[in-house]
Amino acid sequence: VLRAREAGAAVGLGSATPALETLRNAQEARYRHLKLDRRVHDSAPPRVHLLDVRHAVLENGLSPTVVEAVARHLAQGHQSLLFLNRRGYAPVLLCHDCGYVMPCPNCDARLVVHRARKRLACHHCGHVEPQPPACPDCGGSQVPIGQGTERIEDALMMRFPEARIERVDSDRLKSGAALTRLLADVQAGDVDVLVGTQVLAKGHDFAGLAFAGLIDVDQALFGSDFRALERMGQLVTQVAGRVGRNGEPGEVILQTHHPEHPLLKLLVERGYPAFAEALMAERRQFLLPPFANLALLRVEAKTDGEVMAFLRRAKALLPASPTIEALGPAPATMARRAGFQRGQLLLKSGSRAALHRGLEGWLPEIEALGQQTRHRWSLDVDPGDLF
Repeated sequence: VLRAREAGAAVGLGSATPALETLRNAQEARYRHLKLDRRVHDSAPPRVHLLDVRHAVLENGLSPTVVEAVARHLAQGHQSLLFLNRRGYAPVLLCHDCGYVMPCPNCDARLVVHRARKRLACHHCGHVEPQPPACPDCGGSQVPIGQGTERIEDALMMRFPEARIERVDSDRLKSGAALTRLLADVQAGDVDVLVGTQVLAKGHDFAGLAFAGLIDVDQALFGSDFRALERMGQLVTQVAGRVGRNGEPGEVILQTHHPEHPLLKLLVERGYPAFAEALMAERRQFLLPPFANLALLRVEAKTDGEVMAFLRRAKALLPASPTIEALGPAPATMARRAGFQRGQLLLKSGSRAALHRGLEGWLPEIEALGQQTRHRWSLDVDPGDLF
């Protein structure tokens, strides 16, 4: 948008799930809002409903209702998609005897089980190690806990051995050419069931796709980032948008342990526009973007004391302003990553101009502080996340 303004050019922003900042710009007539009111081929929107799995017997994370839906659509010659935004086989490897959980040696995170390659991996720093034959703490037996796309794929292959089931995530597809070949097979109807992450959520037109099951929508309901719910609504809407595009009505099931969650119910019953308006009201109430402007100072050092000392000194150097609120310093959501301790200081202002004026005076002070301490730091204006 900035480049277009400098060049005097026009910009077209296209999305079924625009960010709240974009919607706010449209509401304030900074953007012209053009609405597409019909789906491709004039097809009806898919039937979307919440499935309460609180008392259901789940097999590898799959409810009997979802498995039955896949079987029904296979019998009808339709394709199905099972969506889980978590790659690997299981997010945790737990000792059944002593309860020990395999940690990442570099991060405040657990190692993810990748059973096909017989390894454990950290999805934050990239650390990889072989899966041990027994618990390194007590020598007991270990069991994978939770689900990833690899586990869902294995469960479906056991349940439907005659079907072609393909997993689509960054572990399986290492190149754009591999993804192109697989998508061509899907378009040709040679793939029966897709299991994947958000790689599958956006932009694809699968004419034979009649069913989508979202295995776990709960992981975003209570995220620490204030944008977690917005991203959940976008992903659910995008996955549902892949279904029923050939003119036949599609079906979407969302597995959840919180079917009474008001925003989740609103998303399913009234769609993304109503969901976004409810989120907008919350953001207005708590003075969060798009009703406030943020800047985030992130710092990494070898010890927590060094991180907090840097941030306290930086906060003391911030030019005084009645319109800028400094929140923190505080540890990052993941306080240790890749061997470094991490912390942050969040600045919030109702005036973008005031925030930028404050940052202009502050930035040289931080740069000088960074040269003195040799700590790694970054100043993120309009941060996409607060991780």
